[in-house]
Amino acid sequence: MTVFGLTGGIGMGKSAAERLLRDRGVPVVDTDALARQVVEPGRPALDEIQRAFGKEVIAPTGQLRREELARRVFSDPAARQALERITHPRIQQLWKVRIESWKTEKHPVAVVAIPLLFETGAESEMDATICVACSAATQRQRLLERGWSPEEITLRIAAQWSIEKKMAQSDYVIWSEGSLELLGEQLDRVVSPAASMD
Repeated sequence: MTVFGLTGGIGMGKSAAERLLRDRGVPVVDTDALARQVVEPGRPALDEIQRAFGKEVIAPTGQLRREELARRVFSDPAARQALERITHPRIQQLWKVRIESWKTEKHPVAVVAIPLLFETGAESEMDATICVACSAATQRQRLLERGWSPEEITLRIAAQWSIEKKMAQSDYVIWSEGSLELLGEQLDRVVSPAASMD
């Protein structure tokens, strides 16, 4: 089985690429979804987060107040690192279990989508890496359309490697400026040869 690590800048089309891959029958695990899973009420990570950041980040319902936590960690690198030390090992454990199950099911190709692929050193666990990218202007426009403030956009982008650095480190770069059809064609050129080889 060939395991691809999929990454990209925020708002650059990674989620669209994931959907297209799933439509093609490729198993995909999204670590953003796993990140939400590990902080559900009753999970040890949520207790650790409350101890580290205070009860203000927990809603009366017991759910994590994600926006409040994000407000703190994206303006404070030390706070972000503290959060990552709590969540990243648990997230990694979950996607590694998923890979093992896909191997058992004999899938020829699988994809792990990790926004901080290189920042966390997870690329060493992959057979190859794919970066989904677009221009900075397109990225900013997409994030503004999501309702993000310019300040929030700047902080979130600053919390990741530059897209140029991610592209330079990746085995494949997919450009997401065009149509979904064009995005799908680029993904096919990368993933299909690996699927047929296996």
